[in-house]
Amino acid sequence: MKTFHLPDLGEGLTEAEIVEWHVKIGDVVTTDQPLVAMETAKAVVDVPTPWSGRIQALHGKPGDIIPTHAPLVDFEGADADPPTASAASAKPAPEGIPDSPRADPGSVVGHMPATDSVVDEQAIIRKRPAGKSPVKALPKVRRRARELGIDLRRVAASGRHGETTLADLEAHPAEASPPTPPHVPPAPRASRTETLRGTRRIMAQTMSLARDQVAATTLFDDADLQAWPGRQDITARVIRAVTRACAAQPTLNAWFNGETLERTLHGHLDLGLAVDTPDGLIVPVLRDIGRAGPVEIRRELERVKKKTQARALEPGEMANPTLTLSNFGMIAGRYATPVIVPPMVAILGVGRLCHDVVAVMGGIATHRRLPLSLTFDHRCVTGGDACRFLRVLIDDLAEPG
Repeated sequence: MKTFHLPDLGEGLTEAEIVEWHVKIGDVVTTDQPLVAMETAKAVVDVPTPWSGRIQALHGKPGDIIPTHAPLVDFEGADADPPTASAASAKPAPEGIPDSPRADPGSVVGHMPATDSVVDEQAIIRKRPAGKSPVKALPKVRRRARELGIDLRRVAASGRHGETTLADLEAHPAEASPPTPPHVPPAPRASRTETLRGTRRIMAQTMSLARDQVAATTLFDDADLQAWPGRQDITARVIRAVTRACAAQPTLNAWFNGETLERTLHGHLDLGLAVDTPDGLIVPVLRDIGRAGPVEIRRELERVKKKTQARALEPGEMANPTLTLSNFGMIAGRYATPVIVPPMVAILGVGRLCHDVVAVMGGIATHRRLPLSLTFDHRCVTGGDACRFLRVLIDDLAEPG
């Protein structure tokens, strides 16, 4: 008997949730046959069979969370040892992150070199065999369909590989349901306890890490946009301003290692953009966005937002930001204390655009003002550094164009 352990499905993820088994106990399988669909914080991945043989035991059922490298499947009569990733397939570690080779745990999904460096993983997303499932949808989509009383078989799928998405549910015509008598108030919802899964689970772990490792301090101020001629793309203007502020004060576009007390100052801006989704916060990265013009910035923003909402981002598209932007004001809120995710040292929060009464020469006037909240890691960034960064940001946003 051989036991197959859950491989690292990308970017050092510590666990994954079983979505659906493609096999059952007693099945005879061949190498590379789809074995199980696993959901991580980043994607639903079909894990292929590492050997040919008979399935003897399945360690878990749909909904169970399996730690990386924990037993997943027992095989009887397996024909070979698990394939290992070639060291030649490893990409160089990002600047400032040491690369310490170690033993390969036997990953079989994509190229997974065993090293402490961050690797751009390309997980294998496979189509499920015919007849296995009439509908392809993530667990969150199935839950939402049950809440809405929609039969997924009636919904036109537009996602990758024929998957039904949340947008498909919203576009589907409402299905008839018995009306509630007007004199009967709706019953209160019962309380329930649920285990955090997927993106929300990763978010909880990441925020705990940030709380324990970062000495966070936040500055608040407003940018006056009164000189702007008509409507402009606020997010694109903010990104331009952040680029100029990073050039003037590079200590905030940096990574910090609290154990070695080393920091890496970046000459480019890989901007993480916090995007709100029903499953939690996802942060795609706009690569070298400081070199882009307004049209290119808007095109890239639309691209990553669509891919984020569809849960179609590749792991490498969310790796290694150098600074983060949270545009929470698109929903509500003027100021906040955004949380820094190490090794980054800064995050900028942009609040809701407001019309404020301000003092002007000889009286008062109403100006458009943009609230800004800059959180920085006070272990390696001084208050002066942060203030100078914010000053450049505000001055750039005050320009007419």
